Amino acid sequence: MNDLRLNQDAANADLATASNVAEQLASMQAADAVELLNELDIEDAVGILAEMPRDHAVLILDQPELHSSAEIITALPPVIARELLDAMSADRVTDIFQQFDDETRIRLAASLGQETKAALRKLLHYPPHTAGSLMTTEFVSVPANWSVAATLQHIREVERSRETIYAIYVTDPKTKGLRRAVALRRLITSEPNDSIMSVGRDVAPVTVGPLTDQEDVARLFRKHDLLAVPVVNDDNHIIGIVTVDDVIDAMTQEMTEDTLKFGGMEALNKPYMQIGFVQMLRKRAGWLGVLFLSEMLTASAMQYFEGELEKAVVLTLFIPLIMSSGGNSGSQATSLLIRALALQELRLKDWWRVALRELPTGLALGSFLGLIGVIRITTWQMAGLYNYGPHWMLIAATVGAALIGIVTFGSLVGSMLPFILQKIGFDPASASAPFVATLVDVTGLVIYFSIALVFLSGTLL
Repeated sequence: MNDLRLNQDAANADLATASNVAEQLASMQAADAVELLNELDIEDAVGILAEMPRDHAVLILDQPELHSSAEIITALPPVIARELLDAMSADRVTDIFQQFDDETRIRLAASLGQETKAALRKLLHYPPHTAGSLMTTEFVSVPANWSVAATLQHIREVERSRETIYAIYVTDPKTKGLRRAVALRRLITSEPNDSIMSVGRDVAPVTVGPLTDQEDVARLFRKHDLLAVPVVNDDNHIIGIVTVDDVIDAMTQEMTEDTLKFGGMEALNKPYMQIGFVQMLRKRAGWLGVLFLSEMLTASAMQYFEGELEKAVVLTLFIPLIMSSGGNSGSQATSLLIRALALQELRLKDWWRVALRELPTGLALGSFLGLIGVIRITTWQMAGLYNYGPHWMLIAATVGAALIGIVTFGSLVGSMLPFILQKIGFDPASASAPFVATLVDVTGLVIYFSIALVFLSGTLL
């Protein structure tokens, strides 16, 4: 009996604590509350959100920065989960539903309101990373024969159920086709009796199709300084809008994925500290294995030139220098080209222009590094810091010429690889720095020893 009373007291204390924390978080900005919730266990976050006023809980769950939102929704009592999902923005509910397994998705969808179900069916139909997957169906549209006063009254009635009212979309009363986008500021400053069509500029609104890639959508936002863009179907009927905050979130996620790929690993779908040990191994081991197998070619190249290494051991001193210079130049070129392709500063047809630009650039950079290498060998030899032997000048010439060739080759390979990957349908970001460095390492050794054979034949070789 005493144990039961102790357990009940502990439960009451936990409930009081959760209620107090919920009250404090409800008084904060949603973004700040999200940061605090992200530091808690799932059980604690669920208890706090369950005690929080529904409108504040909705604001928090609507934030894409909230970690484990799908797990939190699943762990909430079914009645509360349904209320929150019905009140959340449609695009955010879609994001969360995409993280559920089939059983959970079916179970939760069955209890949702008809409007939420309809929005989910529409939004889940579109592929990820497209305008259709980013858009929300909660926008304001009015017929073209309405007045300013009627439009403002309509906004007052529906505002709470709409994600944003940056703009009001005017449609043809008969065809339902989109005719104009009117900024709310222009609407407020117009006369009540004016026609909605007389407000704003008489230009066709910027639109996108539901299958438009999210990168293309982001470029439109940047080009036209948009806050929202309507998504239209083939009949020019508006089916949703993409807002600037959704574009920023999507591009931040894509940039993170590209950064991880460029670093030589798979993209993480959770924050670093929430990735399990086994999952982290899976994300990193694959690329490391591929790179390790590729680096074995380096050992094969050195074995092929084993005889030359035995005759001129001094050549081994400069292998790290030679390999790193080629890899660094290749990684530089790859980074520049991936960015240029992502921003559409370059297209596939421009590959030859890039090659003609990188060839003299590589020669100049290689000559610069080669000169430094020659000066270093000469200084060490003349100062008595190291004796490279009687043929030290030939060794210096070998290192200098090899650096010119390897840096030039690295620049060309690093600049062409993103074009090749994009041509065959892969993400150019897959041309990771480690992959480029590994590729240039192998060919760099071949270039180095081939030049050594030319310069040192008859002396050391």
